[in-house]
Amino acid sequence: MQRISEVYFETYGCTANQNSTEIMQGLIKQAKLNITKNKDFADLIVINSCIVKEPTEQKIRQRVLEFLKQGKKVILAGCMPRFLDKEFKEKNNLYLLNTSHIKDIINLIRDIKTNNYEEEKYLKERNEVKLMLPKISKEKFIGITQISEGCLGECNYCIVKLAKGKLFSYPREKIIQSVTSDLENGCKEIWLTSQDNASYGTEQGKLLLPELLREILEIKHRFFLRLGMTNPDNILKILPELIEIYKNEKMFKFLHIPVQSGSNKILRLMNRKYTREDVLKIVGEFRKYFPDITISTDIIVGFPGETEEDFQETLDLIREMKPEILNRSNFYPRRNTEAAKLKQILAKITNDRATKLMKLHLEICNSIQEKFKNTQKRVLVDQKGFPGTYLARDENYKLFAVPSRENILGKIMNVKVKRIMPHYLIAEKI
Repeated sequence: MQRISEVYFETYGCTANQNSTEIMQGLIKQAKLNITKNKDFADLIVINSCIVKEPTEQKIRQRVLEFLKQGKKVILAGCMPRFLDKEFKEKNNLYLLNTSHIKDIINLIRDIKTNNYEEEKYLKERNEVKLMLPKISKEKFIGITQISEGCLGECNYCIVKLAKGKLFSYPREKIIQSVTSDLENGCKEIWLTSQDNASYGTEQGKLLLPELLREILEIKHRFFLRLGMTNPDNILKILPELIEIYKNEKMFKFLHIPVQSGSNKILRLMNRKYTREDVLKIVGEFRKYFPDITISTDIIVGFPGETEEDFQETLDLIREMKPEILNRSNFYPRRNTEAAKLKQILAKITNDRATKLMKLHLEICNSIQEKFKNTQKRVLVDQKGFPGTYLARDENYKLFAVPSRENILGKIMNVKVKRIMPHYLIAEKI
């Protein structure tokens, strides 16, 4: 029997992946195994992988090979296992665990110990509810709850649907139990996460997100609720309800709306189910009621067929949206997707456009921050920052860095902004 007692984790990708790692770590601790932060001491390496971007996938592949060369046993979990070539899959000491088998981590370790590993056992598709499980959270006051897996989108550049399958919405009562459990254990922020939160319940022919949010907000605890990524086409279907729900004082005024392009032509090529006008309508409605709301968006630069005029439309859209958070991706063709078959844009052109986009975003952020000079805000201190500094959020999910010699983690306090930075505000306690 092989010895496994020390387990080391690395996690890549989205908030849902972070939560899956928390669950795997909780199950490992429950099984009396030790989680080490030193990879050199580990008998087993668990890499929870992301496949959204080509550079990330290549980085993870290289990381796996490094560990294998050191003689380590490696479990590759997450989105990558279904897309590995046969030669890579069959490497000695490499074991696969896909996104719908997270709860099987201990069974897999037992099979590794007894040399009974069967690849297909941990790769076959199934619906798995990742709720009400032991977990080790990185942040003491932030509870992450997944509400669904997969999606019903047909974006022709995206490989995630191929990795995670069709939409499967988790039972509402289980979600409520999970959120309640986190709150009873001291969490003061709840993050809801999935590939598209606004699609919750749509595989059943119902738009169930508003009902879910209302029920969570009725839980008798003092907390903030952050809604994660929501696609524009599904937001539109519930926009008036969502605006009303956001008026609740427990709701972080934060909207993550992935746009991908400001050109309607490119959106059609991507097979996105909305227009730039739809996006501006959504953002306009939210800003009407919540002027200081934090807007987050995603943009793909250099999608096949994107002309200079198309890119200018993206820049114009960003100028109108004024997002405080912008996740920019240079387009990379992902295998088994329709976009990979299209004529690709030269890397230099894509890089030049990406530079222009990020320069514009920096200007927007600096402009937004100006009005917060010397203002006072009430914030929740939710994370540790660099030594001697804590991170905090106000009701609009604005980020504050608060220097403090005492431990203020988890406290709600008034602060005054002393300096502005492009992506956060430096504030002192009042």
